Amino acid sequence: MRTYLVGGAVRDRLLGRPEGDRDWVVVGSTPQAMIRAGFLPVGRDFPVFLHPQTREEYALARTERKTGPGYHGFTFHADAGVTLEQDLARRDFTINAIAQDEDGGLVDPHGGVRDIEARVLRHVSPAFAEDPVRILRAARFMARFAPLGFRVADETLQLMREMVAAGEVDHLVAERVWQELRKALEEAQPSAAIRLLRDAGALAKLLPEVDALFGVPQRPEHHPEVDTGEHLCLVLDMAARLAPGDGLIGFAALTHDLGKALTPPSQWPRHLGHEHAGVRPLRALCARLKVPAEFAAVAEIACREHLNVHRLDELRPETVHDLVARADGFRKPGRIGQLALVCEADSRGRLDRQDNDYPQGRRLLALHQAMQAITAGQAVAKGLSGPEVGEWLRKARGAEVEKLRQAWKDGGGP
Repeated sequence: MRTYLVGGAVRDRLLGRPEGDRDWVVVGSTPQAMIRAGFLPVGRDFPVFLHPQTREEYALARTERKTGPGYHGFTFHADAGVTLEQDLARRDFTINAIAQDEDGGLVDPHGGVRDIEARVLRHVSPAFAEDPVRILRAARFMARFAPLGFRVADETLQLMREMVAAGEVDHLVAERVWQELRKALEEAQPSAAIRLLRDAGALAKLLPEVDALFGVPQRPEHHPEVDTGEHLCLVLDMAARLAPGDGLIGFAALTHDLGKALTPPSQWPRHLGHEHAGVRPLRALCARLKVPAEFAAVAEIACREHLNVHRLDELRPETVHDLVARADGFRKPGRIGQLALVCEADSRGRLDRQDNDYPQGRRLLALHQAMQAITAGQAVAKGLSGPEVGEWLRKARGAEVEKLRQAWKDGGGP
């Protein structure tokens, strides 16, 4: 029995990145021998075991064969005769098909080290086309590695296009699409994932509401980048910069402008009412991908309210209260911080405006904090009840907004 470190741990070590979970391949063993050695079996579809001390995953070397459409249509074969090279040949990208033996030596039959040095994401073999999830994984890896200078090999992109044309992505289940999309949104450059999916033709299949934004013009005085799709990419990367690793903020950034795709061309480049028009396609996207309720809720708040936050200084005091109430910011105060982040990403996600200040975010947080000090208990103490409580709260909180704004005028805003 021989063991090899494989996959992401080897790749990240060669890239000089922090290593995540370590995965191992075992050659020359059987399930029975692994169990006798104290390993705990956990694999449902093929033999995977947990090490008795480290709890790291050890998988028997295996081959796979396509037997049906989609990513479930595979049969696996694992026994003591499967070689390391056979196991590496079934992997997705050359940079993930490198193994390291117990002495630190590398086994690299597909040129993964060379592609790491050249910063190229390249498929291992034509078998790549058998699994549509690999299109999503390519997008996720580009979101992670584009900042390091990675690009997708021309032949890999062409193969992805052929997979889309053949209908392979039609077999992807919603849960897996969401899982990979969320991971891409948590990376440093999510725009690279969206661009790759679009280049491959997969964005129109998986996220047609997002794909429809490309080619839609905006007013250049507000959006020097003009194209709504380009704006979206800038917003995504700004969200990743402001809230690293936060997929919820990333998803709200991704979907905040969906209404612009519904503007009649006769009204371009203006998009009056796009913030309200975007709610319907957002809900359809969330239902189709089975997006978690909290992600969907925050995304809808950002879609509906982002223009109100941009013009926060123009809103009447009681209208500021209503904005916070619609966002459920009194019951769930964290929502206001999330809204402020998405709006800042939207404002700074524009050509040559990435370093601009966004005081509206700070002011929204300060006004929200001041309004939270006014409670229903205070209204009840005054002998109010029923609808009177809500009316009093709205006026009292509005007065608090006005008081704080006046203090800013006298001494400088936040």
